[in-house]
Amino acid sequence: MVINTTMSKLLTRSLRPWWRLTRGLTLGAQGVVVDTSSKVLLVRHGYRPGWHFPGGGVERNETLLIALARELEEETGVTLKEQPLLHGLFCNADKFPGDHIALFVVREWEQRRVPRPNAEISEQGFFAVDDVPAGTDAGALRRLAELFDGKDMSEKW
Repeated sequence: MVINTTMSKLLTRSLRPWWRLTRGLTLGAQGVVVDTSSKVLLVRHGYRPGWHFPGGGVERNETLLIALARELEEETGVTLKEQPLLHGLFCNADKFPGDHIALFVVREWEQRRVPRPNAEISEQGFFAVDDVPAGTDAGALRRLAELFDGKDMSEKW
């Protein structure tokens, strides 16, 4: 089942006040999974437009690395083989006033399975940094430019 964009926006808008009351801050962990030919793994969600780095929210009693490992495995079948490198912590206030994303660079990993498309992840693929799909998230594009083109780092997603 794919949730359409209008329904997703309506659901997000209706839940924001509750999230704001129950959480002063939301935190996500995402990974730039890089293969041996320097291609990066991007995912397309079933509930929001565009291509993004795999990852998701940090749950109660989880560390950033545990959340990252869980989300990578659930969404893409990627298993960490070594501790990834923290690229930065970014404010994602355009999406939610208290949202932050911790972004890790993942170079040591394995993918024994590729999950079938589902309501959360409808598609995934490895892409050359200079040939990512149209509609790739603007924040992801900025991070790729920082990591691969030496652009200055911004605190904003």
